[in-house]
Amino acid sequence: MRGRDWINLILPDELILEIFDHFDSKSSRDACSLVCKRWCCLERISRDTIRIGASGSPDELVRVLSKKFVNVKNLFVDERLAMPLPVDVGRRRATTQSLVRLHLVSEMSGSQDNEIEAYCLSDAGLASIGDGFPKIEKLSLIWCSNATSAGLKSMAEKCKFLKSLDLQGCYVGDQGLGAVGECCKKLEDLNLRFCEGLTDTGLVELAIGCKSTLKSIGVAACAKITDISLEAVGSHCKCLESMSLDSEFINNKGVLAVAKGCLQLKVLKLQCINVTDEALQAVGLFCLSLELLSLYSFQRFTDKSLYAIGKGCKKLKNLTLSDCYFLSDKGLEAVAAGCTELSHLEVNGCHNIGTFGLETIGRACKQLSELALLYCQKIGNFALSEVGKGCKYLQALHLVDCSSIGDDAICSIARGCRLLKKLHIRRCYLVGNRGIIAVGENCNFLTDLSLRFCDRVGDSALVAIGQGCSLHHLNVSGCHQIGDAGIIAIARGCPKLSYLDISVLQNLGNMAMAELGEGCPLLKDIVLSHCRQITDVGLEYLVKRCALLETCHMVYCPGITEAGVATVVSTCDKMKKILVEKWKVSHRTRRRAGSIISYLCVDL
Repeated sequence: MRGRDWINLILPDELILEIFDHFDSKSSRDACSLVCKRWCCLERISRDTIRIGASGSPDELVRVLSKKFVNVKNLFVDERLAMPLPVDVGRRRATTQSLVRLHLVSEMSGSQDNEIEAYCLSDAGLASIGDGFPKIEKLSLIWCSNATSAGLKSMAEKCKFLKSLDLQGCYVGDQGLGAVGECCKKLEDLNLRFCEGLTDTGLVELAIGCKSTLKSIGVAACAKITDISLEAVGSHCKCLESMSLDSEFINNKGVLAVAKGCLQLKVLKLQCINVTDEALQAVGLFCLSLELLSLYSFQRFTDKSLYAIGKGCKKLKNLTLSDCYFLSDKGLEAVAAGCTELSHLEVNGCHNIGTFGLETIGRACKQLSELALLYCQKIGNFALSEVGKGCKYLQALHLVDCSSIGDDAICSIARGCRLLKKLHIRRCYLVGNRGIIAVGENCNFLTDLSLRFCDRVGDSALVAIGQGCSLHHLNVSGCHQIGDAGIIAIARGCPKLSYLDISVLQNLGNMAMAELGEGCPLLKDIVLSHCRQITDVGLEYLVKRCALLETCHMVYCPGITEAGVATVVSTCDKMKKILVEKWKVSHRTRRRAGSIISYLCVDL
């Protein structure tokens, strides 16, 4: 009945809370909290996650939020956001909402540095987290540089249920980390990236305190953390499943200790220039449950390591080899022979790996679903022919600067891997229309296509794609042979397109813009920089029909003027970012939408 509140009269609190739990987005929850006071209170009770960016008074903000949202279990504080300081902040009183923190302070004077410190989360804020969020399970403190061991200790003493702690960029010391190990007996995940104040003492204490629960640890750019810490982890943390190390100070001794002591290890990511074959052979010998292995910038180990991995790690599913100069086809062959469950493979800048190594992967690893070949000059067409024949479940292929791969390889992939959903090719100059046409004719599940700077690809390729695939994402930046006909075919054949990059297409004009407006109503992001033939007329056709547009990049488009930019601003209600030359933005447009406009060219 009109005027009667049937929902609040009939539905109990429990049922409304159950409805709130099914909302996926924060905006939906916020909208419900505005309906009435009852819904506002219930929504606050049900919310379990809060994210805080740069703010003017984070300590006070945390204190206020802790009173309103009493059941929070996940708290994320990220102070990397760069925001301008309010004008005359020292002369007038500013509210909590108006004060914001500027992260990039290198150009400011010392007195300003002192003012900035007031806008960073401090030990008082950490104490408020402990007092206000005792049920917290996941805490992320990203680049909270004012937090110290004292604050971390006060938080740890009260947050007994903490399971995940991210201290990236925090200058906390050993006492704080030791307190976490002593008090937070349920801790499972720990991230210590760029924690320069830590030494072995703190990490050893944590490893002893959380020995029965710690499952994941990440260490990067911590100069004072050495093999001593890893030996403690290997000795005490028998449940460890994931480790990520990026350090110049870790040697074989530490990795050996982890390999021998943490037999349940499933994920290992290493960027340690002093680790050699000895350590990785131990990984292959002891870590039989390993599923993911990533090796970055290794210049002191050889195929012996991959022999051991292939022989012992039969469950390996994900392998990344980046800038490992001494690996060859023989090492990849050993992995293919032993790790037949491999589903993800990335080879990046390993210049001694060629066609034969990848052939063996194609023949042996039938479950391969994603393959990335970056800067692999020695891998030729026949390698991908074998992948096409053997890897029927391949869904994603990434090729970057592979100068020996051409249309024959892409045709083999298209005919053999019909489940392909993502194809990204960049600067592979032998790939042309024939290969992409084969993709359009055979890969009907393709939704994400990127052909950056593949200058042999033209309109006929996109016509085949438009007829055979329903793309959501398309990037043809730098494919100068593509013109109106190709983009029109995409507009007519891909109504679900949401992202489009057509930058540096010199032959593209207003007709394509009009067709995109008619055929792609779901378009959210478009990049049309360096398109000399597109004018205000085509831009107007596009924006008036694509009501969901959120970002538009249009620098170095001489046909787009001040009037065109104003049209975009006045038409697109959902626009979040416009990238354009500064001189094309009128004072009126700047007043109306200055917060969403970014400038590539600035006054010198």
